Amino acid sequence: MIAPLGLILMGGQATRMGGGDKGLLCLGDTTILAHVLDRLAPQTDRIALNANGDPARLAHLNLPILPDSIPDHPGPLAGVLAGLDWAASQCATHIVTAAADTPFLPCDLVPQLLLAGGDAGFSLAASPGGRQPTFGLWPVSLRDPLRQALHDGLRKIVQFTRAHGAGKANFPDDTAFFNVNTPDDLTAAKAML
Repeated sequence: MIAPLGLILMGGQATRMGGGDKGLLCLGDTTILAHVLDRLAPQTDRIALNANGDPARLAHLNLPILPDSIPDHPGPLAGVLAGLDWAASQCATHIVTAAADTPFLPCDLVPQLLLAGGDAGFSLAASPGGRQPTFGLWPVSLRDPLRQALHDGLRKIVQFTRAHGAGKANFPDDTAFFNVNTPDDLTAAKAML
């Protein structure tokens, strides 16, 4: 399989951080999102962002901006669907998803997801702390079942992935999936950097 397309999920509302784009917060001499891009870009063919609201705020990144196609912010599964639709338009077979607020994501995320994905090429990351559902390898062939599940009200990634037989890529360190949800988390991320 050639390198999958990458999709960074930043479509959430960041309510615990007071709103806005968590990925655009400063971490070190750059942004959280820049750290995510630095780690994910070498592992993928191309990258897009799943982001809602005015795309002009992200124009400086020169990346495709994909809003949710399902209204009312139904969660990260809607972002995955936007990415699968984009991948289909690019004649790609798979995407890899990552959260925009996880600056230390594994540098071997994609190879490990590919190994765990088996013939279907479908897997989620896991660490000692549990599943990491926003980090996954998704085949484009799942976009119609996912669209139907979202229209039926499904919002939980793990429910969908279990129903469709996703593999599990185990990573040894929870730190790689540390996400910045609150001001205290941002302080901790600065210390970790």
